[in-house]
Amino acid sequence: MRVLLVHQNFPAQFLHLAPALAARGHEVLALTAEGNRRPTRVRTMHYRWDKAAEEAIAGPVATFHKATLRGIAAARAAAALRDRHGFRPDVVLGHTGWGETLYLREVWPEARHLAYAEFMYGTRGLDTDFDPEFRQDSLDQRMITLTRRAHMTQALVDCDAALAPTEWQAASFPPGLREKITVIHDGVDTARIRPDPAARLDLPDGRVLRPGDEVLSYVSRSLEPYRGIHTFLRALPAVLAARPQAQAVIVGDEGQSYGAKPPCGTSWKRRLLAELDGQLDLERVHFLGRLPYPQFLSLLQVTRVHAYLTYPFVLSWSLIEAMAAGAAIVASRTPPVAEALEDGVTARLVDFFDVPGWSAALTAALADPAGHAPLAAAARAAAVARYDLTTVCLPRLVDFVELRGG
Repeated sequence: MRVLLVHQNFPAQFLHLAPALAARGHEVLALTAEGNRRPTRVRTMHYRWDKAAEEAIAGPVATFHKATLRGIAAARAAAALRDRHGFRPDVVLGHTGWGETLYLREVWPEARHLAYAEFMYGTRGLDTDFDPEFRQDSLDQRMITLTRRAHMTQALVDCDAALAPTEWQAASFPPGLREKITVIHDGVDTARIRPDPAARLDLPDGRVLRPGDEVLSYVSRSLEPYRGIHTFLRALPAVLAARPQAQAVIVGDEGQSYGAKPPCGTSWKRRLLAELDGQLDLERVHFLGRLPYPQFLSLLQVTRVHAYLTYPFVLSWSLIEAMAAGAAIVASRTPPVAEALEDGVTARLVDFFDVPGWSAALTAALADPAGHAPLAAAARAAAVARYDLTTVCLPRLVDFVELRGG
């Protein structure tokens, strides 16, 4: 078959699927945003859109305005692929998050159109009304949230079938759309991501961390409330006071990926460090920014305890990777986490907002690695059984494209 994969940040969720489809003899082409130069093993085309025009409209309609601009740009690029190069895909699989797939059926009506349905926003019971400290519960904010559903709903209505990585994320879609969604996780390479007694992580200050050291890790794309950086940092002073040998390693940049930006042009990290001024032993708190993947993997392999927090939102790959690496995990008792981990069986789950509870759970896990080893082993076994890339997820993803697209 001819397969077109569409994602503004390609390869993203299609990192492993694209070469797997190509290896099975399918012709695979990617369509992505101009400026995206992430390495990929398949042929890639780019669409150009008017970035300045995206910012021309504010308020509740801004998201749909941006999505339609992306959709128009992607459709025009698709039409050029058809008219100038004769490319006519049998299958189009695209992420619904940015509007890129909105008009592709008009370019290729004869193709099968599949959607990657990651998450459907809502005003109640999900991410936007979860955190009372940062909740913006005005009518205008609720209208903005509801408008974010418009292009995703249109994409799901128009697709032939859809894909979501977890049951909880699939359940965020209304029942009529949920029926179109097959749940298959993107998968993690548990053969590569595994415990390694020879692992080491070199810190910028010259220290070297190894398995057996008292390492506490926290990972997020950006250090922001959606991933609980405020709860984690507020819990940290008590942990470091109780465990004088502990080293906290924090991965993530100071930008904003989800939710609101911090006020006054600062970052959530700087705001929280100012709040905790004098309470944190910063010689034992290491902010590493974003790490190259080999160093990230080394961090998970030297970690004694991994802290993971999230709003009711998309589940991070890093949690499954930490499970596969054999770290003892303390995680937030939120719905997406509860699908992957069971309290007392594969992890310790703590209320997202319970700062003293987080301090106590992290301290206990650092102090008793032997007692938490069965949980870590069970978490790795769960990662292998449910989320392994080669044996579980990738074969199902390939089948999804071949069967639903055939």
